[in-house]
Amino acid sequence: MQIQILTSAILGVILLGCGKVQQIQSIRNYDPVLSSAAQEDTTVTTIQSKRDKHGRQVGLISAFFGLDDALARAADQGVWPGAGGKDGMPVIFSHEIDYKTMQAGDFRVTTASGKVGEILAVTLAPADDKGEHRTVLFAGRYGSIDDQPAKVEIVGNLLSIDGTLNFKGESIVVTPLEEGATMVWAETVPEAEWEIGKKATPLPWGGGSGAAEGTKTLVRVTWSGGVTRPVGGEVQDEERLLYKVTVLLANGSKQIVTPFAIGDLGDGDNNHELCLDVVGTPQSVYFPKARLVDPRKDLNPETTIAIVKSPAR
Repeated sequence: MQIQILTSAILGVILLGCGKVQQIQSIRNYDPVLSSAAQEDTTVTTIQSKRDKHGRQVGLISAFFGLDDALARAADQGVWPGAGGKDGMPVIFSHEIDYKTMQAGDFRVTTASGKVGEILAVTLAPADDKGEHRTVLFAGRYGSIDDQPAKVEIVGNLLSIDGTLNFKGESIVVTPLEEGATMVWAETVPEAEWEIGKKATPLPWGGGSGAAEGTKTLVRVTWSGGVTRPVGGEVQDEERLLYKVTVLLANGSKQIVTPFAIGDLGDGDNNHELCLDVVGTPQSVYFPKARLVDPRKDLNPETTIAIVKSPAR
């Protein structure tokens, strides 16, 4: 799922090639099926496992205080009625989640002073393409710049997308409002999910573009918060050229390559798909500092992330 802002670009309502009337109509017709405002855990389960079949531990990998009382009014349709003008915080999971087991009441946010915040609603949008269901956007009143959210806890039963793992009891420290977004997850994408040549949907969230023709290896990177160019809008060639991917080749040598194209654009999420024209095992991704901004216009720090081989789904 990139929030390109998970908050601002979800809610920025910028549609390339669409008129203002069509934009407004698309937003009004959007059904937030991936959202929940239920204030109690309604998931009944006996699943308690904390490790997947590959031995990887379940958990949270990022929580980013992205916006303080600044979610756009479009969030009333894209997230939940009343979400506009609230705080925005994307939370990233170690594994994709089953949104049908997700309720707002599954989560607790505590501020630096110890106050428990109010979570109005949670949603997977806009990171709702296949393979992206690991980013949950919180909307509510759970902190301020003077008393920032410090900890996110999962207090209800929340299951992984395959129904084998339970996130209950997991927690993470929140990244402060003033910090810029970083890459927090990277994985190879199974070829069956490349969607070569697919166009983005007419909404500013949900349904990004597919990989480019000529792709031989595809890597998805997930940022802790939404990222756009400092002047606004989706990344372009200038930013594409800044991504550096280290690939292990079949002969045992390593090559640093630049993606020849970027997919998963146009949907306002916190993911980029890096299209590579080499065959090999991607090992890590690097991006330099101060070239992208989060919803508050905070510049990104230098960021590097190891790449996980994603099993075929």
